[in-house]
Amino acid sequence: MNITEESVGGVSVLRTEGRIDSGNASEFEGHLVRAIGDGGVKLVVDMAKLSYISSAGLRALLIAAKKARPSGGRIALSAMAPHIREVFDLSGFSSLFEIHSDEAAAVAAFAGA
Repeated sequence: MNITEESVGGVSVLRTEGRIDSGNASEFEGHLVRAIGDGGVKLVVDMAKLSYISSAGLRALLIAAKKARPSGGRIALSAMAPHIREVFDLSGFSSLFEIHSDEAAAVAAFAGA
């Protein structure tokens, strides 16, 4: 797994690459929690180059979303490959997150909020 972070128009963007599984999900969670910081953050997790996510990766996203909500933070996901989207749909996680077709659409959705 490789994660890069960038600010795009006042929105934090984490770009994921490779696999998120039980071996590195805690590292992924750490990146998410640091990006959320003290709250109020708008965070996009770009999954364009993500090849796999396990239940441990889903759990990390859920923990981060729960930490973000009390302070008004939001997490959106973008650019999921069909097999990644299927994992979110089957697990019910699609209803828990804003999901956008690409990073630009996710950033634009935050700009309009």
